[in-house]
Amino acid sequence: MKRYYVYMLRCRKGALYTGYTGNLKRRLREHEAGRASRFTRARLPVRLVYAEKQNSVKTAMRRERLIKAMTRKKKLALIAKNPQAQRSK
Repeated sequence: MKRYYVYMLRCRKGALYTGYTGNLKRRLREHEAGRASRFTRARLPVRLVYAEKQNSVKTAMRRERLIKAMTRKKKLALIAKNPQAQRSK
């Protein structure tokens, strides 16, 4: 079964970006290279601060929408309370 991920990046000046992918390492490389999204390309560098596994693309998309609808304060709380999330150095 293929795994999908919902992830958050911290961009320059503290901006947060939320997305989903089937290959987290590849997607992070694309963001770092400025090829993944217009939002992150304009706010490099980026750092992975949160990721969670999902069982299907449908659940990943649904979770991404829920996170994007959160306030910044709630997003920061989600990042802070999930020490098991995959994080970059």
